[in-house]
Amino acid sequence: MNFEIIFVLLGLIGMLVALIKDKMRPGIVLLSLVVLFMVVGIITPQQMVAGFSNRGMITVALLFLVSEGIRQSGALSAVVKKLLPGEKTSVAKAQMRILPIVSAFSAFLNNTPVVVIFAPILKNWSRRVGLSCTKFLIPLSYATILGGLCTLIGTSTNLVVHGMMIDRGFEGLKMFDLAYIGIPITIVGLLFIILTSKKMLPESRPDNFEEEEADAAEESGQHVVEVVLASRFPGLKRKLKTFDFKRRYGAEIKEIRQGGQVITENLGEVRLQEGDTLVLLADDAFTKTWGDSSVFLMMTNGKEIPAGQVPVWKKWTAFSLLIVMIVGATIGELPFFQESFPRVKMDMFFFASVTAVVMAWLKLFPPKKYTKYISWDILITIACAFAISAAMEESGLAALIANFIKTVSGSLGAWGALALLYIVTLLITELVTNNAAAALAFPLALETAGKFGVDPMPFFIAICIAASAGFATPIGYQTNLIVQGAGNYKFTDFVKIGIPMDLIVMIISVGLIPLIWPFTAVS
Repeated sequence: MNFEIIFVLLGLIGMLVALIKDKMRPGIVLLSLVVLFMVVGIITPQQMVAGFSNRGMITVALLFLVSEGIRQSGALSAVVKKLLPGEKTSVAKAQMRILPIVSAFSAFLNNTPVVVIFAPILKNWSRRVGLSCTKFLIPLSYATILGGLCTLIGTSTNLVVHGMMIDRGFEGLKMFDLAYIGIPITIVGLLFIILTSKKMLPESRPDNFEEEEADAAEESGQHVVEVVLASRFPGLKRKLKTFDFKRRYGAEIKEIRQGGQVITENLGEVRLQEGDTLVLLADDAFTKTWGDSSVFLMMTNGKEIPAGQVPVWKKWTAFSLLIVMIVGATIGELPFFQESFPRVKMDMFFFASVTAVVMAWLKLFPPKKYTKYISWDILITIACAFAISAAMEESGLAALIANFIKTVSGSLGAWGALALLYIVTLLITELVTNNAAAALAFPLALETAGKFGVDPMPFFIAICIAASAGFATPIGYQTNLIVQGAGNYKFTDFVKIGIPMDLIVMIISVGLIPLIWPFTAVS
């Protein structure tokens, strides 16, 4: 191994350690590594910044705005409230009504706002009908992950792989290419959840504060509010005693749920983390002031949240624009439209741009605050992913690992290599983050296909699925982190049901992908 291979390998190991330890946000960790690669000359400045102009990355940014327009229109909450039974029912029947719809929505919207909208509604509803919310919140997160596997825009990871494919001269993914494998996975995955979650998921754990003091709080004009801390919360990594929450937000913290633990004593010594759920005692002014703030991922009011004052035309307009975007990006890829409009590439980037701008001018989301609805850390992570991929290729590390994969797969050939690549990508996703997993896996997919002399498409599809299908840990996907605190889940709750989900998705993927996208020999 030469110096460049050793340097890149050590850099990647350091990156993974830093991400696992969660000392900094993923974006700054990846950016630091990319700058280091540029300083020693492994990549050029042009390669370092190439990802920031990639259409896939910019499409992700635009889809954040589209998702926010849908969220603020109130259309999704209206749909889910109509779907939920108004009287007592069973866990399985309720899941059968709601989970397929959740998956359908998440196939075309960012998964995080779908969970943010649905989780408080499901939690209040389950309390009202006497069911455990823990039977619904992990399934809610899993349903959004499954739905995201079905389309190009279902998750940012798909768009990352799509952008990398285009950069390497490939055609890229069409809107519903992933549906051939995503739909079977979603159907089997949802059936597994519906059939097993009643036994495999825990009963609701007691919310001590809510049970003992909620009624008294209501009488004093206050109520219980739960908030999930976002990456922009200014007190992350700080002890609560050094961060005057009550002075800043006008609410009193009564309970902290962190990593499946409920903390009610010595709160001042608790170091706040992203994804923590805080149980607060607050008045109506708190929810009005901070309900739409980017410092909180989700807010659940202790009483039933009243229907918003959103005009009906906004709900219909938001849904109509979403449908036009999906249909337009789908038919825009047809040869007829490509020949009729040769100077306009009517792909997802084109229609997401138009939709986001129209939503802004119609004020479906506040245009003066549009920057707060974009997750900049995710965009920086994606942009840096392109540079890391380039460093792995330029140094020769990707080719070296591809040779190792080919050797280990042995007599199983390309099929065995596909399974090994899937497992490696999945492990990185569960331990770190999905976009970083795609960044590391893409050059390996390309080089491994080259070693076998086959079309790399099966390998590209495999890393799309593996990098997005993280079920076994709460850190594997942001929606898992959101529901962990909201449902007061322990880490082991995700492991218990998530590992079988991981295995099911992997078996279906490795079994079906080569049948749908064969290992066609290429010269």
